[in-house]
Amino acid sequence: MASTHTSGNANGSSKPLTPLRHGIYAPTMTFFDPETEDLDLSTVRKHSVRLARAGLVGLVTMGSNGEAVHLTRAEKTAVTRATREALDEAGFTDVPVICGASEQSIRGTIELCNEGKAAGAEYALLVPPSYYRTAMDEKRLEEYYMGVADGSPLPIILYNYPGAVAGIDMDSDFIIKISQHPNIVGTKFTCGNTGKLTRVAAAMDAVTPHKQGSGYMAFGGMADFTAQTGCSGGSGIIAGGANVVPKTIVKVWDLWAEGKYEEAMKLQVVLSAGDWVLTKAAIPGTKQAIQVQFGYGGYPRRPLRRMGEEEVKILGEGIAEVMKVEDSL
Repeated sequence: MASTHTSGNANGSSKPLTPLRHGIYAPTMTFFDPETEDLDLSTVRKHSVRLARAGLVGLVTMGSNGEAVHLTRAEKTAVTRATREALDEAGFTDVPVICGASEQSIRGTIELCNEGKAAGAEYALLVPPSYYRTAMDEKRLEEYYMGVADGSPLPIILYNYPGAVAGIDMDSDFIIKISQHPNIVGTKFTCGNTGKLTRVAAAMDAVTPHKQGSGYMAFGGMADFTAQTGCSGGSGIIAGGANVVPKTIVKVWDLWAEGKYEEAMKLQVVLSAGDWVLTKAAIPGTKQAIQVQFGYGGYPRRPLRRMGEEEVKILGEGIAEVMKVEDSL
C-alpha cells in the first residue's frame, strides 16, 4: 500500500533534499533574554551545534517545545535560519532542519512553509488545524493536508499530538490514507500509541535501522518509548528530552538497532523515569534542566511560568540518574 517517499526533490525544487535518516531528532528550544524576552539567537546556535555533536540526525525548529505560538513570523524565520547556519558552519551539513509550520488555514500554512524553506528548512511538521474544532471532521482534515501537500515547497510530516489540538487524534486508517500523497513523508506520534505507529509503519514500509523501505518516516514522539518505537518498526524519535539527554536517547536507539534488546530495555527504564520528570515539568522544566546541566537555558516567554529554586532542586534530583548516564557517554 505504500508509495515511494524517498527524500528526492520537494514541490517545485531542483535542489536534492538532505535525506531523513533513522535515529534521534530534537524539537529544539527557543531561547530568550531573561530580562527583555528578546530572542537569544547566539544561544539558539550554540544549542543546535551541541545537539548535533551529541549524535542527533535532525533538528526541528518551531515545534511545541520551541514555543512557536509565542513567536512572530519574523522570529520563527530567524530561529530556523540561525539553526541552519550554525549547523552548516560547524560542519553538520547532513543534519536536516524540519520546521513547524502550522497555521489554521491551508493558505497560511503554505505561506509558512515557503518562509521556512527560505530560512533553510527542508521539511515541515504540521499539526491539524483545531481552532474551529467542531468543524474539523475527517473530510476537512483531509482537505487541509491534501491542500498543503499540493502547495508546499517542503515535504510534510504529519504531527499527531491530541493534547495540543483540542483532542484531535488522527487514527491509523486516516494517516495511511493521506500518506499516499507523495509530498507527505512521515508522521510524528506524540499520541504515544505504539499500536498506531506499528500499523502505519508497516503499511507505509517505513525506514528502520535495517532498511530504507519507501523512505517514509514513522517517528515516536517521546523519549520514554524509544526502544518501543524500534520494536514497532519505527524510524526514530523526535523527543523534547533530547534537548537535555541526547546521548542517552541515541544510545537506547543504537542498542536496539544492534539487536542488544536487553541492554536497550534496561537503559530505557532509566530514560523513561527521567523523561517523565521532564515531561511533567514541561517547557519551564526542560529549560531549567538545560540551565543547570549546561549553563544556559533560561525561561520561557510569559505567561509560562518560571520555576522556583526548590522546584529546580526537585527537578535535578528527579533526573539525576539519567544525567549520570548522559555524562558517562
